Amino acid sequence: MAQHPFTEHIPSLRRYAIALLRDRALADDLVQDTLERGLHKFSLFQRGSDVRAWLFTIMHNLFVNQLPNARRWLHNAPPEDIPSGDELAEEMVTARDFMQALQLLSVEQRTIILLIGLEQLSYEQAATVLNLPVGTVMSRLARARERLRVLMHGETGPQLRRVK
Repeated sequence: MAQHPFTEHIPSLRRYAIALLRDRALADDLVQDTLERGLHKFSLFQRGSDVRAWLFTIMHNLFVNQLPNARRWLHNAPPEDIPSGDELAEEMVTARDFMQALQLLSVEQRTIILLIGLEQLSYEQAATVLNLPVGTVMSRLARARERLRVLMHGETGPQLRRVK
């Protein structure tokens, strides 16, 4: 029996949802809603298109459409307790700091970082998912990376002057 074309994308959808929401139960709900919507709307999928980008578009739209109406999508779980002493590795501290900094980004910046950095979508795929021009994706990514750098290292790069 052939596997459904969605099956291979479930792990990346779940990884993205967990990184976005920082709550496994909410992430699983979002993935389930995404798959349900995808199955229901599968007749609208254009054969030959990128199934992965299409599913990420559905997930993004579900997430964004829920923002004004349901605070559950904005759940910011406190970071898990980090082991102390000899168990505390530098990588764990960095990962914790990164996740905390990621949650301080705007939804738009966090989304673009996760789509391109974590899920390794191309700029074109991310533009399709977010329904934005590629140039906007690139500029949001640059701003998001700079904001993350400042949040994690407390440094600001060269300041640009505004010219009138």
